[in-house]
Amino acid sequence: MQSVSRKDRHEPRPSLPRRTAVSTALLLLALACPAHAHAAHGEAAGFTTGFGHPWSGWDHILAMIAVGLWGAQLRKPAVWVLPVAFPLVMAFGGFLGLIGTPLPGTEIGIALSAILLGAAVAFEARPPLWVAALLVGIFGLFHGHAHGTELPEGQNGLLYSLGFVIATGCLHGVGITIGLIHKWKGGQIALRASGVAIALAGFWFAKEALA
Repeated sequence: MQSVSRKDRHEPRPSLPRRTAVSTALLLLALACPAHAHAAHGEAAGFTTGFGHPWSGWDHILAMIAVGLWGAQLRKPAVWVLPVAFPLVMAFGGFLGLIGTPLPGTEIGIALSAILLGAAVAFEARPPLWVAALLVGIFGLFHGHAHGTELPEGQNGLLYSLGFVIATGCLHGVGITIGLIHKWKGGQIALRASGVAIALAGFWFAKEALA
């Protein structure tokens, strides 16, 4: 029987980011299933529409930037974990929206995401990493469901989903980049002030959702 070399026995396991990327890719592939009947039409439009969707409302924009701001405040590993947790769970929420599975209170959940994430930035909250990731993931579910339910007729669900996931990553990147000012005392104050502004905007979104 062929012996196993020491190198083979100690082959390192894939890193967390790699495993997460693979999981995300498999989930996004599943999103193509409910839209396969439309695959012959609207492929390019599907990606473009999906990419533009998170930029279409301040409720999405502010919440996603807040994830990046909070991650920057918490530093490593949160600065990478939170922007991965949000789109990963958001992709699953988008899948639920695409197949028509209802998610009660979606608009309120989106408004709460701005309120609580803004408050987290304002108070520079430092919960355990798993708590922060869980909170961000829950809010990602609501945002993803909202994106998924608004897939235009005739557009490809997979490319649409890829579009809004990539756009979300861009918005997280904007937040992380802005969060670099945290290294200075004045920057810390500015970030906290931006958190207050995001939370206040969240109350406005909640008011509109309940109207």
